[in-house]
Amino acid sequence: MSNTPVIVAEELQKTFKEAKLTTQVLLEVNLRLMPGEKVAIVGASGSGKSTLLHLLGGLDRPSGGRIELMGTDLSKLGQDRLTALRERYLGFVYQFHHLLPEFTALENVMLPLALRKMPLLAAKAKAEAMLSQVGLTQRSQHRPSELSGGERQRVAIARALVKNPACIMADEPTGNLDKKNREEVWQLFLDLNQATQAALIVVTHDERLTQDMDRVLVLEEGRLLT
Repeated sequence: MSNTPVIVAEELQKTFKEAKLTTQVLLEVNLRLMPGEKVAIVGASGSGKSTLLHLLGGLDRPSGGRIELMGTDLSKLGQDRLTALRERYLGFVYQFHHLLPEFTALENVMLPLALRKMPLLAAKAKAEAMLSQVGLTQRSQHRPSELSGGERQRVAIARALVKNPACIMADEPTGNLDKKNREEVWQLFLDLNQATQAALIVVTHDERLTQDMDRVLVLEEGRLLT
C-alpha cells in the first residue's frame, strides 16, 4: 500500500453568502486520508457533512484552506483539469442512485468508461466484470425501473468502482434501503474496499456503519473532531 495520502485537507473553510446573510459552515477542517483507509464522518443534520464531502471531492471550491488529491493542489486547477482529476481518482455513491433511467444496468456502469473514450468492447467487458463482482450478472440488461432499491444501489457502486478510483466517497449510501438491503450493500462496500484498497470516506447517520470504520470523525461547529 502506498504511503502517499489520497486526500489532504488543511485549514479548510466554507462560507455561504446570501443577500446580507453570511453563514460559515466549515472552520479549519484538517484531514489526511490514506489508501485503503475507511473513514466515517458523522454529525448533526445541517452540520456541513455533505458540504465537506463535496469540497473533498472537488465538486465545490472552499472559501479558505487547501485540498490535495493524489498530491495535486486542487486550488491550482482550472475546471477542466479539476474535472479530469476527479474523474480519474474518485468514485461517488449517494443515498439516491442517480442512474440514467433510459440506460440498462450495464450501460450505466459503462458510462464512466465511455467518458474516458475507452473502446466499446473493452468498456463492456470491464463493466460486465464489475457487475459480476456486485452480484448482478443476471440483471445487466434491466433498466433501473426494473431493479429493486438494493439492486439499483449495487449498480451505482459498480459504476463508481469500474474506473478503479483511489477513493470512494459515499453520502448516506444505505439511507434509502431497508434493513436487509442496507446490510448487504454495506458489506459489499467493505468487501470491495478490502479487495481494491480504494480509500472509503462515508457520511452517515447510521451507527452500524461506523462500527466497521478505521476512524470516526465528528463534524461539530464547523470543525472535524476525532
